[in-house]
Amino acid sequence: MENTKTERSQNAVPETTHNRDSRPAFYTVREAARLLRVGPSTLYRIIRDGDFPAVRLRSRYVIPAVALDRLIAEVDATGGVVDPSRIAAERRTAREVARLTGGESW
Repeated sequence: MENTKTERSQNAVPETTHNRDSRPAFYTVREAARLLRVGPSTLYRIIRDGDFPAVRLRSRYVIPAVALDRLIAEVDATGGVVDPSRIAAERRTAREVARLTGGESW
């Protein structure tokens, strides 16, 4: 019995958002597009333009659930329109400033 318990702990799934609250840690582009009420092709275009947060895994993109949570939180906090391209531009600018001033590159 102890051996089985040890095997389970070694094969345990690392804790992610999915494990904590039954939501995935990442969404497919199709899933995120459905949540945002836009077409997947629109979301792909925005991602390729660098204006929406995504992780590229070879030829596939996934959207971090925390990115969607942040967008929703910002809409809630401001009560206005949130532009993900503005957020992406601010991130790019901050990375470039950090690179030029010797800060962290990422």
